[in-house]
Order: sequence, then structure tokens, then C-alpha cells
Amino acid sequence: MVRKVNFSLLLLFALGSLPVLFAQNSPSAPAKKVHAAPASTADSAQLPQPVADAEAAIVASDWKTAESKLDAWLTSHPTDGRALFDAGYVADAQNRLVDAASLYQRAVQANPQSLEAHLSLGLLLARQGKLADARPELITATKLDPGEAGQALKARAWRALAQIDKPSPGYEGDPAQASDDLLQALKLSPETPADTLLAANLAEASGQPEAAEAAYRRLLAGDPKSPDGNAGFAHLLITLKEYPEAENLLRTALAQSPGDLAQTAQLAAVLAAEDKGEALPLLQKLHADHPEDQSITRMLADALTEAGDTAGADQFYLVLLKSHPDDPDLLVAHGENLIRQLRYPAAFAIFDRATRLDYANGDAWSGLAFAASKTAQPSVALHALTMRSKYLPELPSTYFLWATSYDTLHNNPQAIAYYHHFLDAAKGKFPDQEWQARQRLLLLEKKN
Repeated sequence: MVRKVNFSLLLLFALGSLPVLFAQNSPSAPAKKVHAAPASTADSAQLPQPVADAEAAIVASDWKTAESKLDAWLTSHPTDGRALFDAGYVADAQNRLVDAASLYQRAVQANPQSLEAHLSLGLLLARQGKLADARPELITATKLDPGEAGQALKARAWRALAQIDKPSPGYEGDPAQASDDLLQALKLSPETPADTLLAANLAEASGQPEAAEAAYRRLLAGDPKSPDGNAGFAHLLITLKEYPEAENLLRTALAQSPGDLAQTAQLAAVLAAEDKGEALPLLQKLHADHPEDQSITRMLADALTEAGDTAGADQFYLVLLKSHPDDPDLLVAHGENLIRQLRYPAAFAIFDRATRLDYANGDAWSGLAFAASKTAQPSVALHALTMRSKYLPELPSTYFLWATSYDTLHNNPQAIAYYHHFLDAAKGKFPDQEWQARQRLLLLEKKN
């Protein structure tokens, strides 16, 4: 029951710690304004003077002057689509997002053909996490005439859609749709490093490692110090179990950016996978530098467990369980450490709780079966083994538990059958248990 360092957690932590990718295009980051002078599709000479003055103030980033002039104009001209867009632009620049969304919506209603208004509204909604509302605005923007603003605006709408559709931690996304969105953007404007990085991410998410690797290498050829490129490529190499190359990449990247949290976590993952002793001290330093980060605490607990320091690891698991008392995986990790410390009744209670919280957790049922066998509860062990078999394949150890539990209950036919299953599966790898099984078979088969 040795628990390896939680590798998937390491990778998830590393991804989650990455800086926001593609800030210029990401709906999660504040949008750059659509154009230097608002509503560029109109002829400035035909503008009412208050609106023209407001736009001059906007160009100078004089938001208060622009806001004052636009408010006065909109009081008597509440359906002026250009002025409404400009007012939304000003509110957006000042991070007054509720006001900006309302003004952009009014601008869309006043002029449904305004690509700028639909795009800005869609970007704003996406930044607020309202992706379902953002999507139709952005799709509409891709279908409208950009006029003098040019195809770059339409390309930006496609890039924003790609960001919405791409997978992210905790969100499955639609990588195929995101790839198509990105392709549409590239038909309208040149590829940027952010596009290359997104293409690599999407290829990886779509199960195309060769395409992902090619994109990462192309990105890093142009910018070897790209933190996002290095972290993304390292993640791919780790997934492919190309640990030596991943280690070299990360050590080089960390030499350029010492202390990078995501890349340090990735290096710890690689060192753990390579069974190198550096992993534990690296995680201990990470924890010392970031004691409140629960992901790092969990990684350190797993590493201590693997190193055999079950008592030290359990201190961290107990800290984590105070914040997450109903986390079945944490309970299982804690329960396994209790088993290693021979605290079987306590382990039984923990595994029993874990199975009640997560009925489909095969590891929890495994632990409960073992703890039950050690606390003289063979019927419970058999029930736990039955439940475990629904989710995990049998192992020599589970065959042995089946056999000994049936043996304890004097169900000789079943005990005999499972001792034979165990011997067939063990094949000399468990000499002590195999000797015990043969001795029991000699007695049980005589009786039958």
C-alpha cells in the first residue's frame, strides 16, 4: 500500500500556478481597448462636438473629462449608439464593469451592426466568467463588417472564442472547437506567440502529442525564455514520461527564472518520477516558502509517505483534513498511513468514512478490507472486497484477503478457491503469504 507522490496533483498544481496565458486575448484578463479612437467606423467630421471632445479625451486617457461630456450628451441623446459605446469604453477603462456592461448592451441595442460593441461586451462578459452570455456576442462580432477597424477586430473575437472553448483545470472545454476558432483567427491576422502556445495546448488536450511538441518547439525557438512555453512543454514531456528531457528543460528554465513556483513544482514532479532524492528537499523548501499553499502541503505529505516518514506525513494530512474533512482522497491517504503505523482500529474508522463519502472509491474499499481483516471483521472485509471489485481489478493481495476472510468464516470451498487464485497470481513474489496459503490448502483440502 505504498503511496507514490501524487503525480497528477503535482501536474494539476503546476498548471494551476501558471500565469494567466495570452493576457492580450484572454477573456480572463482585462481587455485592451478595441481601438485608439472609439467607434472608428464613423466619420469624425460628422460627430456632434460633445462626442468628438469626449473621444479626444479618451485618446488622452482623460477618463473624467470624457465621462462628463458623454453623460451630458446621453442625457438628451440616450440612443446614440456611438456615444453609448464610448461611455462603456470609459467605464471599462476605469474598471466599472457593471456600468460598462450596461452601456455596451445599450450600444448593441442602439446599433446591432456595431462589431466593436458586440466584441467589447463579449470580452467583458467573458472576463466576468459569464461565458454562456459572452459566446453569442462574440459569435455575432465574427459575422459583422469591421469597416475601417479592419479584420484584426474580427480576429480578436475568434481568439476570444478560442480562449472560452479551450480546456482548463476543472473545465473540459471543447479543444476541437477551440482549434477551429483559432484557425479562423489566423485566416484574418498573423500568428502570434500566444497563438502558437494555444495551438500547443489544444493539440495536447486533443491527444496529439506530436503536434503539441512541434508547436512548443516552434514557440521556444523564437523565445527560449518563455515561462509559459517552458512550463507547457515540460508538462507535455512529463505526460509522455520523457523525464530526462523534462528535467533538463526545467533546470535550464529555472536558471533563467529562479524561484518560478510552477516550474519548481514541475521539477519536483519529475524528480519524484525519477526516484531522485532531490524531490523531497525541494518540496520541503517549497512548503517552507509557501506554507499556506495546500497543494504544496499535499505534495510534501505524499513525498514524506513515500520516503517512509509516515508520522511526519500524517501531520500534514491532518492539517489538510481540518480544512477538507470530507475529502475522500485525503482520508484514504491518512488511513493508509495509519495502517503503516499499525493503528488498525483508527484506520478502519477512517476508511469507513471515506467509503460513505465516495461509494465508488476503490482505494477506500481496499483500505477498509485490509483494516477489517486486521480487526477481526471478516464479513466486513468480504463486503469491502466485493465493493472494491466493482471499481478495481483483483490483485494477489486482494485474492489473499478473500481467501483468509473466507477461511476465518470456515467457508472452506471459497477459501480453497481463493488460495488457488492467490497462488496463481503471486508467482513467487510473496513467499511468506504463499507458504501460508499452501499450508492452509493442505489442511482445507484434506477436510473436503
